[in-house]
Amino acid sequence: MAHYEYSPKGTCSTRMIFEISDDDRVESLQVIGGCNGNLKGIGALIRGMKTEDVINRLEGIRCGFKPTSCPDQIAEALKSYKQ
Repeated sequence: MAHYEYSPKGTCSTRMIFEISDDDRVESLQVIGGCNGNLKGIGALIRGMKTEDVINRLEGIRCGFKPTSCPDQIAEALKSYKQ
């Protein structure tokens, strides 16, 4: 099990804390800041998913006129983790 923390850029959230299983699945996600209920929901939906599948689903989602969003930053965090 790997513990990974990421500081998102361009969003209301300030920290993303992941637990990633040895077989590359998201075991948990905790997001500090941002839209609490929505981010808890996203965390519940991605639990058990392969990191690559999460990246493919969330990458490129925008929040209003911003060039990014919390879901997009989750994808960025996981891409950074995989490097």
